[in-house]
Amino acid sequence: MAARSRPKKSKSVKKRARQALKRQLINKMTVSRLRTLARKVQESIASNKKDEAQKQLIEAESAFFKAASKGIIHRNTSSRKISRLASKVAKLA
Repeated sequence: MAARSRPKKSKSVKKRARQALKRQLINKMTVSRLRTLARKVQESIASNKKDEAQKQLIEAESAFFKAASKGIIHRNTSSRKISRLASKVAKLA
């Protein structure tokens, strides 16, 4: 029995694999940043710093909606998380 050789990967398959790795890293960094921004808002809320919490909420809101528009996270997930943070900030008043 002759051993069957594997088909060689085409250039486009190799390029797609490289692009997928790059995209995966970018997505991972973005999601990590979103978590950090949300955590910072939560910490400001916990320490009763309303002005700081509002500023951070604006920054977080922008980042969440941008990530949603690029398809990194689902748009409803983005809206839900921002809504929950905003309601907590509003309760500080």
